[in-house]
Amino acid sequence: MAIRVELRAATGQQDGRGAELLADAHALGVAGLTGVEVVDLFFLDGAVDDAAIDAIVGGILADPVMHRPVVYRDAVDVPAEQGASAARSVEVTPLPGVTDSEAETLLDAARQAGVDGLQRAASGKRYVLHGALSDDDVVRLASGQLANAVIQRFVVDTRIEPPFVATPPSDGLVETIALAGLDDAGLEAVSHERRLSLDVAEMRALQAWYAAEGREPTDVELETIAQTWSEHCVHKTFRARIDYRETDADGTPLPERSETVDGLLKQYIRAATDTVDKPWVQSAFVDNAGIVALTDEVSVAFKVETHNHPSALEPFGGANTGVGGCVRDVLGVSARPIANTDVLCFGPQDLDPDALPDGVLHPFRIAGGVVRGIEDYGNKMGIPTVDGAIVYDAGYVANPLVFCGCLGVLPTGSHRTRAERGDLIVAFGGRTGRDGLRGATFSSMSMDAQSAADAGTAVQIGHPIHEKQCLEVVLRARDAGLYTAITDCGAGGFSSAVGEMGEALGAEVQLQDVPLKYPGLRPWEVWLSEAQERMVCAVPPAHKDAFFALCAEHACEATVLGTFTGSGRLVLRDGERVVGDLAMAFLHDGLPRREMQAVWTQPVRPDIDADAALLDALGSPESTLRALLASPNIRSREDVVRTYDHEVQGGTVVKPFVGPSGVGPSDASVVVPLELFRANTLAYAEGREEPLPGVALSCGIAPRYGLLDPYVMAWAVLDEAVRSAVATGADPDRISVLDNFCWGNPRLPDRLAGLVRAARGCHDAAVAYGTPFISGKDSLNNEYVARDGERRPIPGTLLVSALGVVPDVRATVTTPLKRAGHRLYLLGETRGELGGSAVLGLLDELGTTPPAPFEGALERYRKLHRAIREGWVAAAHDCSDGGLGVALAEMAIGASGPRPGGQTQARVGLGLDVDVAGLGEHGPVAALFCESTGRVVLEVSDEHAEALEQALAGEPLVAIGRVTAEPTLRVRAGQAELLTTTVAAVSAAFRGHVEQDAAHREAARRQQAGGRHQGASPAGVAR
Repeated sequence: MAIRVELRAATGQQDGRGAELLADAHALGVAGLTGVEVVDLFFLDGAVDDAAIDAIVGGILADPVMHRPVVYRDAVDVPAEQGASAARSVEVTPLPGVTDSEAETLLDAARQAGVDGLQRAASGKRYVLHGALSDDDVVRLASGQLANAVIQRFVVDTRIEPPFVATPPSDGLVETIALAGLDDAGLEAVSHERRLSLDVAEMRALQAWYAAEGREPTDVELETIAQTWSEHCVHKTFRARIDYRETDADGTPLPERSETVDGLLKQYIRAATDTVDKPWVQSAFVDNAGIVALTDEVSVAFKVETHNHPSALEPFGGANTGVGGCVRDVLGVSARPIANTDVLCFGPQDLDPDALPDGVLHPFRIAGGVVRGIEDYGNKMGIPTVDGAIVYDAGYVANPLVFCGCLGVLPTGSHRTRAERGDLIVAFGGRTGRDGLRGATFSSMSMDAQSAADAGTAVQIGHPIHEKQCLEVVLRARDAGLYTAITDCGAGGFSSAVGEMGEALGAEVQLQDVPLKYPGLRPWEVWLSEAQERMVCAVPPAHKDAFFALCAEHACEATVLGTFTGSGRLVLRDGERVVGDLAMAFLHDGLPRREMQAVWTQPVRPDIDADAALLDALGSPESTLRALLASPNIRSREDVVRTYDHEVQGGTVVKPFVGPSGVGPSDASVVVPLELFRANTLAYAEGREEPLPGVALSCGIAPRYGLLDPYVMAWAVLDEAVRSAVATGADPDRISVLDNFCWGNPRLPDRLAGLVRAARGCHDAAVAYGTPFISGKDSLNNEYVARDGERRPIPGTLLVSALGVVPDVRATVTTPLKRAGHRLYLLGETRGELGGSAVLGLLDELGTTPPAPFEGALERYRKLHRAIREGWVAAAHDCSDGGLGVALAEMAIGASGPRPGGQTQARVGLGLDVDVAGLGEHGPVAALFCESTGRVVLEVSDEHAEALEQALAGEPLVAIGRVTAEPTLRVRAGQAELLTTTVAAVSAAFRGHVEQDAAHREAARRQQAGGRHQGASPAGVAR
């Protein structure tokens, strides 16, 4: 009989969770809700006496100051609450089998406290809802905000049963799947029924190999091959041979613009890295993360992954495990994680719920869950989240994009990558369950209305504390030389990890030795599970005892699964049975290469004046600027960034927000590994003044440009990522980049053509800028198939993340204006391009001509970098979304701050007086809001103006005005006044939603506190 424990807020204590839920419910339109009480639930099962219960409740679960615990010996037979007749309730627990990190932590804590007899535990929540709520309101809150049917169950106005389900032992079933004699339709049916995501040619290759072997495949083998050959793992589209053709708008072929592409990865992405050939690139495309030298002794590793499909179904868990997976990628190259990044793409937050496709969560809920998932993992692991972006577009309603990045540091040459024959296959970290089954193949599918119902096991739940334990083991084992190779268990679980590590050797694995969360898993489930927080390494037998002692010291479970054999085959045993036997050569090289068709139709491009003419539909320049600053894709991200810890580890030198009040957006963040801080401090103590190198992290993303031309988009986003890093202090000759392509169905020729153009643009831009790609990832099939059969793809989206070496972080610059009287310059040409711009987005127009590529950027950025290092630049800000107008406003907003003397309400700041008459021939309004690439606003003192002009000789450099002591923005075109407004006004537009949200949540808190509804259940133990 299970025990139920309720933890309520103690009398006088306020639980902020209720106010947050109340504010979110109001935002979703449930106005009748007046208060929410959150009660934490725990269910205990086992032979535990009263003393053990007291030890668990009083010593582990409840804080006597914060909590009012109530214990019921019978979890189901709980008396009804008294004195709360107007309240409704919703109780929520994880579905059986879903990772319950709170319960796992409770069990660990009980064992450490010496509590015997506790066999199982589960967590949950009870939400007591107050107000005038209809049944529909309660169900809407339960299903739309409080619970997610993919991973949770809920009950309304009753007590939920503990999520304990008797788990029978595994039946050990290993199926044999008949392929011999099947025609194409039969092979396709097998692939579809087993969710293998393999096409007919791939299924034929399987059929032929097994025919040569003289047998049929087992389910273990088939699932292993499916994940190894999945789009997610092997990047079939990027390796395919593509017949790329172009036509004019009438469909007439343009042979001179057509070609055969010998693999997007080979011909474009890796080719760019090979062409620029930078000696400081230590690992590109061969490890879990790219590695570059920072100094002679210290290297850094960087990886950016996507977790899109899981985040669409379970936003918190999807984003949470996205962060965890990327952190493990960095651990997989023996590096210590020192910073996280996140770039997010959501549907409109104010979307009418009735407009949602079937089976799709509201973008407001997706965004909230994703942000909380990112915050939870990074903050609990003690890794700062320092850089990112957020894009809102209707194309992401059913397919949000979640890009998670991680930067790590390692001693140069410390990452070992070659397992040896006879090495032990050691797994350590979390246990294995059904979570994440077929995650690799699931991520390779298009989504439809049934995805949520079908993919519950494909969504993982993270446990960041377990990953922190893994982290400590990896770093100490690395330094002690205890392993010869290491990787994480990502997509495909042990199948992927062991299969890749043993590719050159072969391996033999005993599946019955895998530690399980619960019994009942069949062999293929054990092998393919994507349960989180697991690593695999190759340990020489002589180091086994030392490695296991290290794991025990950090409470990190470790198990020997088998041996790297040297046989060239992957042999899987379940006890005495061989349940899988594959040739490594076939597993990794047997995939037939795809032959694909791509057709690009050249769009009709009206004269650029057609874009400029759209400006006539706008209001005044002043109202346009305020509208841009308040628009979802430009306004301040403080409401998100402030939930992340960007200070932990103490190495963040340039933070996401800068200026006296910390509200000015940074172009890039700069991080210094603690190893270099220590070395610099030691040198100083010895009387040597040495530079303090750091790492700049920045990114570029502009999906609206891609709707016009993905080739141009690729140039623009790479330029933005590089420019942002350089404007902060990075050396343009020490910048490396990562690509992340998120696209629709590549089997459709128009979608694939856009992908080809984007990859080609990446190559051409990377060569022009001298920036090698060191890692990347593609996420394809980001389409939603509605019940009516209509396909809805996302906008083709390319994220470029930049990692730049800052030679000395003391020579960095930030975006806010610094001093009245300083000169303002605009570096770069203003060409009047408005296609895809934010200003046309205000009119819901796309325009025609996006920002054109230019090939002189590298030399320009070298000159700018020299000026920054010499100390001639006081402030710098790149011109991106919203153009020059937004850049100037943000520089002024960042300069505002509290008035000296502690008067927190009174503020001071700086302004500017600018003349845009000399910026191109397309009119002053176009000059103010166009988004031509390669442009940076510079603030320079009179003392350094001449030196700056000489340093940038030959570059388009225009003196546009000065910084003023009055916090006013004045913009002229010669004698014509374009706009005059206060910094307070533009700040209100830029940050108004942050302050309004804070006020709304404070009102919800006051409402919650003023009408507190505490149930009458007594504190104590009911036995």
